Amino acid sequence: MKIHIVKIGGNLINHTEFLNHSLKSFLKLSGKKILIHGGGSKANIISDKMGITPKFIQGRRITDKETLDIVVMTYAGIINKTIVAKLQSYHCNALGLCGADMNCINSSFRSKTDDIDYGYVGDIQSINTSFIKFILNNNIVPVLCSITHNSKGDLLNTNADTIASYIAISLTKEGDEIELHFCFEKKGVLRDLQDSESYYKKIDFNLFQILKKNHTVKNGMITKLENAFFALKNGVLKVSIGHTDNLNENHKTILCL
Repeated sequence: MKIHIVKIGGNLINHTEFLNHSLKSFLKLSGKKILIHGGGSKANIISDKMGITPKFIQGRRITDKETLDIVVMTYAGIINKTIVAKLQSYHCNALGLCGADMNCINSSFRSKTDDIDYGYVGDIQSINTSFIKFILNNNIVPVLCSITHNSKGDLLNTNADTIASYIAISLTKEGDEIELHFCFEKKGVLRDLQDSESYYKKIDFNLFQILKKNHTVKNGMITKLENAFFALKNGVLKVSIGHTDNLNENHKTILCL
């Protein structure tokens, strides 16, 4: 079975026009579809309003208990249900989920490394592919947010790019043909952040190492590319990063080994 997995993030979620365009493009993709979203920038806005300063290390959010409450409310609540409601308005039968629902995504607390305690951050242990495929086979579009659980009653904040990569790999192992799309408001991975047309058409793993070393890519983009190459190395058919117009091959960066 061919399945498109689309992860949306960045400013798409905060801007109604961008989000609507992204969802309409998503629905034009043929075959079975899965939508995965983060919402870090929205969580930052809500944190600021509550007088809580978000903390990051190398693009990864430190999630204490107070921050966990904010991201659960933001990702699994406001953003997830807004996306589901919009998809329903486009006559798409969508189901909003977090990792705790039907044990979709089981994680464990991230271990402390180099004296860094990430708090309530989860590293993925397993994906319930049977349930995801059950939903898909019943013509339901799953909309997954970046909240997982550890089967001990704890909700955990997990990177949405990582979730997209792990789900793509898990379904690939089931024999499905997966195309994984990381979508945001840019046309691809940029050579120059000030020039929106300076995106790479293709990036292989060796070039990625160079771009990381010379700081052309940094912070969240490093995480995104690491997950993209992780998916490719584990058999995912095709991985791209770029514009919300998923059907336009000219507006994205194609990843290759």
